[in-house]
Amino acid sequence: MSDNKKDIEAGMEDIEMEPTEKEQGVENPDEKTHLEDHEHHDLEHSYPARLEIDYREDDVSRLQVLLRIFKVVPVLILYVTVSSSSLWLSTLMMLVVGQKYPRWWFDFSLESKRYATRCMAFLFLMTDKWPSTTDEQIVHLDIDFPGENVAGSLDRWGPIYKIFLSIPHFLCLFALMIGNLLALVVVWVYLLITGGKYPKFIFDYVVGYYRWALRFNAYTFLLVTDKYPPFSLE
Repeated sequence: MSDNKKDIEAGMEDIEMEPTEKEQGVENPDEKTHLEDHEHHDLEHSYPARLEIDYREDDVSRLQVLLRIFKVVPVLILYVTVSSSSLWLSTLMMLVVGQKYPRWWFDFSLESKRYATRCMAFLFLMTDKWPSTTDEQIVHLDIDFPGENVAGSLDRWGPIYKIFLSIPHFLCLFALMIGNLLALVVVWVYLLITGGKYPKFIFDYVVGYYRWALRFNAYTFLLVTDKYPPFSLE
């Protein structure tokens, strides 16, 4: 009995001493993939510029599609006006010379982007509501304020070299813009003929394109962050 007891105790010690996969440094592939996906998700959702648009669940009226051709003209004029990047030089001078980002200047840029995106949603038939100058409506766009004193948070010379670093994004967005324009034509023709639901894959592509463009603008023209934007529609 004593010998059997010793054998059992020795066996238990051997089992306890066997290293686990984690202790041996062997990584679980599924766990690694999950962690990489989680990190990628966090990267995109933690970026200082974010955009979500509520999907349209109702059927689109053919009459609304026809009327949109006439309604969209003043919206396009306003869209081009408020979505212009011509204020980039003024922002550059504020950051390089004074290292200041006035709150009122940031608020103006943010609200301009929000309104421009609501105009885009109206143009793409994502909503029948006239773009509001104040209400959020279906567009949820947010940009993090870098603070008025950016001496410790933004690179003073960043506005100059970011133009060159953004060239790959510019080329990608130019290619995606062709698909975006094609999507505009397809969705107008499709909804005019069918009067049905908005195609989800087109909706996701258009929102993804403008989400990418927002991050590009936040980095290159609004100059609110030094964090390089991800190459992603998500």
